[in-house]
Amino acid sequence: MRSLLKGAVAALGTALLVSACGGAGVTPTPATTAEASAPASAPATAAPTPTPEPVKLTYFTFSAAPDHLKDLEAIVQAFQQKHPNVTIEVQTASYDQYFTKLQTAIAGGTAPDTFELNYENFVSYSSAGSLLDLTPLASGDAEFKPDIYYPRAYGVFQADGKQYGLPESFSDVLLFYNKDLFDAKGVAYPTADWTWKDELAAAQKLTDKTKGVWGDFQPIQFWEFYKVLAQSGGQFFNADKTRATFNDAKGVEAASWLVDKVGKVMPTDAQMGGQDDTALFKAGKLAMWHNGIWQFAGLKDASFAWDVQLEPGNVTKAHHFFANAVVASAQTAHPQEAWQWLRFLTSSPEAVKVRLDSSWELPAVADQSQFSSYLSQTPPANRKAVFDALANIVVPPVIEQQSQMTDIIGKALDKAKLGQATVKAALDDAAKQVDALLK
Repeated sequence: MRSLLKGAVAALGTALLVSACGGAGVTPTPATTAEASAPASAPATAAPTPTPEPVKLTYFTFSAAPDHLKDLEAIVQAFQQKHPNVTIEVQTASYDQYFTKLQTAIAGGTAPDTFELNYENFVSYSSAGSLLDLTPLASGDAEFKPDIYYPRAYGVFQADGKQYGLPESFSDVLLFYNKDLFDAKGVAYPTADWTWKDELAAAQKLTDKTKGVWGDFQPIQFWEFYKVLAQSGGQFFNADKTRATFNDAKGVEAASWLVDKVGKVMPTDAQMGGQDDTALFKAGKLAMWHNGIWQFAGLKDASFAWDVQLEPGNVTKAHHFFANAVVASAQTAHPQEAWQWLRFLTSSPEAVKVRLDSSWELPAVADQSQFSSYLSQTPPANRKAVFDALANIVVPPVIEQQSQMTDIIGKALDKAKLGQATVKAALDDAAKQVDALLK
């Protein structure tokens, strides 16, 4: 798992579910079921309105368990009140077991009707033909408008011009800053149009090694490198994804931006004294900190004033986009009902409210009027930056051997950080290894 992110799910059990439309080896979670309601009485001269046939849909999730099962049940109940002929059967698994069970179910022909995917796995499943093409369902739904979602959030779940998923939730990374440290040094707060040069200049003024205070902290890892590469206008791969290009001049500039700060405005591993970056920021020892919006809750009791701003760019802006989508199986016997459920789960006012009230990630809907309760919470005061970042999102490069690739990049950056190789040499070696994975 990416070191920026915290795991948020735990196993609920290992019982197997055997169902005609459910996945093998997943744990069913009971949800209140709305019975099919009888049609209203009609005039004697009118033909009775037929009741739609009952339909059962399975939904497989990793993000709801264990903390948000009741929240998901509330969304299910709200959906079933509007679609009384459809029963949603929720199935759960922990993140570390989820994809193994999902692959087993798909291979065995017992895939869940609908399920959850993070972006990295979405790419693999869509290219494998495992997902239902939602494009004709979206086009045939007169009430559906794609612009209910942030355009980029909607667009990243497309492949070959077809829509295979709807954005369920998202998080992104911002620049956190300690206002008290800025005030003490008389340094102006970060603004939305800051560049790397502005960040570095402020970090130099804010660093006070005698007090153990550092101007900046940015993790040196794959997940940061692909983003700062985009901020420099670089590309991770060539156009047809047959060769790594992250070791060109723009890649060297991006990796150098990360590595060159170490020991100057950003602590070395030794200077961190065994503490992680979260602990250092909470202790008031970091003036600026690149991290995710999932940190908001843990900083509510901070002893200093803090806020967030868009991350500075170099030649352009680029922000992480960590997202989950909901999709339908290509094997489902109920595509229309699956579409109705996916749309409700991702964009209905009922689902949005449940997510915000329970702090269960953020829905990727564009209507900020639905976020009034979230935006009014402080700290941070500038929660609007969470959504402003969506205008410039960049998704991670994905290949089949994803874990090997992230490990290769991480080791290369470590070598450069420790002075065991120049940035150029480290990236050149990493590019050769990644090229071998692509063959």
